[in-house]
Amino acid sequence: MSSLPTSSSLKRAFKSATPTPASSDTLRDRLAAVLPQGYKFAVYHLSTPPTKTEALCSAPPDERPDKTFGESHFLAISIDRDHDAPPSLKRASPGAHEAKAAEPRAQVLVFAVEIFIFTTAYSTTLFVGKADSTGYLHLLKLPKGTPSPIREVTTTFLAYLIEHRRRTNTQTIVNLFARAQSQYLFPGSVQNDGKHILDDRGLVKWWCRVLNPLMEGLRREAWGTPKGYLLVPGLEEADTRAFVPRTAASTSNWVIGHALDKTSHYVDEFDWVPPRCLIPRYPDDPKSRFRDELDEEVSKRKQGVWKWASVKNLDQFWEMMSFRQECSSGRLTGFIWLVFDSRKPDDTVPPKAITPASSADTPFSSQHPPSTPPRRRVDILAQTPHSSKGSPLKQHLEHAAPTPPQSNRPKRKEKKKKKRLTGPIISRPPKVKRQLRNYLLDRPTSTKYYYWPPAGRGDKVVSESEYKRDIELLLHLDFSTLDKATGSSRRWVSQAGVGAEGWGASVLGKARAQSNLFGTMSNGSQAITNLTGLVRRKGSSQETEQGQGTVSNGSGPKQVNVLDTGLVRRRKKDGE
Repeated sequence: MSSLPTSSSLKRAFKSATPTPASSDTLRDRLAAVLPQGYKFAVYHLSTPPTKTEALCSAPPDERPDKTFGESHFLAISIDRDHDAPPSLKRASPGAHEAKAAEPRAQVLVFAVEIFIFTTAYSTTLFVGKADSTGYLHLLKLPKGTPSPIREVTTTFLAYLIEHRRRTNTQTIVNLFARAQSQYLFPGSVQNDGKHILDDRGLVKWWCRVLNPLMEGLRREAWGTPKGYLLVPGLEEADTRAFVPRTAASTSNWVIGHALDKTSHYVDEFDWVPPRCLIPRYPDDPKSRFRDELDEEVSKRKQGVWKWASVKNLDQFWEMMSFRQECSSGRLTGFIWLVFDSRKPDDTVPPKAITPASSADTPFSSQHPPSTPPRRRVDILAQTPHSSKGSPLKQHLEHAAPTPPQSNRPKRKEKKKKKRLTGPIISRPPKVKRQLRNYLLDRPTSTKYYYWPPAGRGDKVVSESEYKRDIELLLHLDFSTLDKATGSSRRWVSQAGVGAEGWGASVLGKARAQSNLFGTMSNGSQAITNLTGLVRRKGSSQETEQGQGTVSNGSGPKQVNVLDTGLVRRRKKDGE
């Protein structure tokens, strides 16, 4: 049984994963720092440019929805199929080894993760869509006790995207839905005996361990005080706390509950917000589907879609959520949020009316004694009153220079006369296209709605339609056996990397296991305690053993004592 990671091992494991504003390391450099030393991996990073998409949350009545841009990132890791294979005993012909060295080695995919990024003028949200493994990582023949590098790869990739999407005075959110399933991205991989499938409780714990180092590594003045939120529908707070990693800062970093009222700017701008406007729409997310079901139950002609009949606040929404969708299938499901608020603790928000869901998470103190919340609004079809703070974009428009008054008399548009072309007609010579240009890269790097630096892009930037085609191809392949997985990996890598330079470049791992004072072999965040050599026999280091007169030394090898024949007597049976 593995013990808890020490503080020194956490620092070594996530040193490269900790984002720094001035860091210039590439994604491959950071992955090499957490992968096992001496083993080769191939990295495939596919992404799309920021594209205008539908807003995550619905706007309150008489308000426009936030202008939202979305990106898609897909990271896949592969290994050599014949890694450290024994050499053939057959005699090879002259020059055969040179021909084999020129041929590309067979690759097999071992892990993949898909992350969606949604950006607005107020926040940057990273939603982890799917993550899956094929189970062929055992081909590396890692030493016994070496932890799987999949967790470190996931943490490093998330930290890399968080760093390169950070904006000043903008909230950064990481959200995911943990649901145990046999396979997500690699069809047929469930038939592989080497694949380790986690149960529902193990999967929630695994994701908490993946996200916990992000909060401890990003605890800086620029990021404020990050907070993690965990909600398992149907479980009490004490039972949910068991999923949180047991570290020194986990008690202050993690909050049992949801963060829907902490991730919406409508809560700061309005006195009261309908619960429907706080629930985002994510792809393949159960709370989004439950929200759509509530919208269908309401008649728009009678009372409007803003007023649900059965759900009045967020507490009722999560209470009913435990009996709906995947949460009622008999397995535990977890909703996890990480909130990185760049505002400093001094930047306090003026007091305002809070929702019942947020009042449960707010601690009381001597300066803020508990009080009865004001009466909630009943007529939600009316315009939502604004607070004194207001939106940053609206404040910018209000302070803008006033436009001069225009006369009521309409102006007539003068029609321009077309110039008549005369003279000989000269044909233009055709231009020969000598190089392939990706016009998707011509978009601006920074706007008030997103930040898209070149360092945070994938090895290949494709359009949204091409990205969906590559993902659909992966979902129609077969990874049930090693031969089929090798062929499927070759097909996906060749098609997804058409025209990409440096696609699938090899990465050599640099993370090595180190031992501390207690004989703990650590690699990453897991540790295996070995107490061999620390336990000594009671007595002197050298003592004479009876029997054959052998001497046992504490520093030398142990010997087996053999008793003399005369010392062993056979027990007499009845009748002898």
